[in-house]
Amino acid sequence: MKVGRTTNALLAFALVGLLFGCASRPTNVLLPVADTSPSSSKVEMLVATTRARSANPAEMYTGERGSAPSFADITVSIPPASVRKVGEVAWPKKLPSNPATDFAVVKAEELTRDGAKEWLHASVKKSPDHSVLVFIHGFNNRFEDSVYRFAQIAKDTGTDSAPILVTWPSRGSTLAYGYDRESTNYTRDALETLFQYLAHDPEVKEVSILAHSMGNWLALESLRQMAIRNGGLPAKFKNVMLAAPDVDVDVFRTQIADMGKQHPQFTLFVSQDDRALKVSRRVWGNIPRLGSIDPEQAPYKEELASNNVVVIDLTKVKSGDSLNHGKFASSPQIVQLIGTRMAGGQSLTDSRVGLGDTIVQATTGAAAAAGSAAGLVISAPVAMVDQNTRENYGNEVESLTGSQSSKKTNAGSKNCNLPVAPTKGCKK
Repeated sequence: MKVGRTTNALLAFALVGLLFGCASRPTNVLLPVADTSPSSSKVEMLVATTRARSANPAEMYTGERGSAPSFADITVSIPPASVRKVGEVAWPKKLPSNPATDFAVVKAEELTRDGAKEWLHASVKKSPDHSVLVFIHGFNNRFEDSVYRFAQIAKDTGTDSAPILVTWPSRGSTLAYGYDRESTNYTRDALETLFQYLAHDPEVKEVSILAHSMGNWLALESLRQMAIRNGGLPAKFKNVMLAAPDVDVDVFRTQIADMGKQHPQFTLFVSQDDRALKVSRRVWGNIPRLGSIDPEQAPYKEELASNNVVVIDLTKVKSGDSLNHGKFASSPQIVQLIGTRMAGGQSLTDSRVGLGDTIVQATTGAAAAAGSAAGLVISAPVAMVDQNTRENYGNEVESLTGSQSSKKTNAGSKNCNLPVAPTKGCKK
């Protein structure tokens, strides 16, 4: 109805203005540019995605679902510290990107499954402890968002682990929550297949997993499937970091129970004033979301302790993010404390203990229990959430007024085309 459409459009505009009122930035930033800045750092990553390919090479992959997993070798140039704060992504203000001042892609090549295997083997051999870090982004992320954010995480934590970005079909819109959630389910088997490959690759000695928001559901479900299929999880899966997880607390209980007694060290980052998770709670029947619980209250305190889950509560940390869903990125001090100190192996003294240092001490204890690679990357959630606006809301507002036609989904069948022999139950 006309009145309903007008009301929805006004609400959408209000949300955009209230929650995401920052300046726009260029999109489609993935077209490689010349590597013209010798002082810039380079982050090379392997990308595994269930997104559909884009006809636009500057976009590479869309928010729609591909019929089979795809792979890419991407190198991101990161400008020197003199022009960028730790924890920030220096998005280009105009195109083409300038490697001296902006994040810039200097290499972007699609890979076959065999090519992905070769990339991983070569990269793992460069890691001192033959470790990998798997990053799984959250809700409302375009492909380029996940690429640049993971490049920043890898750089600012100083990890030597081989970086693997798992990016699932997200339309990059706050109004596509249901689609995004189903896309994590669509990607679940593909991620388990990747995990199976890492588990059986003798070159890989240690695996750490970092997930944010809705990406935690995907990570936990894939680990659960793997544990049920294999009768447990491999010892090399050392650490799983759950940042602001948009996961039903009751479901988490069953997921971690299904993984068995031998499961990775879980580190849970929570904030009780996370407004995004409060909205999610209402959507999902008023069941608390794991990322916004009070870890000192029953029954959570006892259950988390019994499962050896380390909890870092950031409720008292001030945030520049109006939703408090991106606290990890909004405090440069915490990013610097956890990222640079832990990556550099520096110790803290009692005279330096404050709110940020208390978090560092808690994190350091978890890292000591989790192993060397985890010790380097456990700080990553602090810097993972981009404060910049997702730029796709205009199209969604138009769709509410009936001026945009619906997008056609390219859904595919269950597949096993990640670099691993098919697991049981996969269709060839």
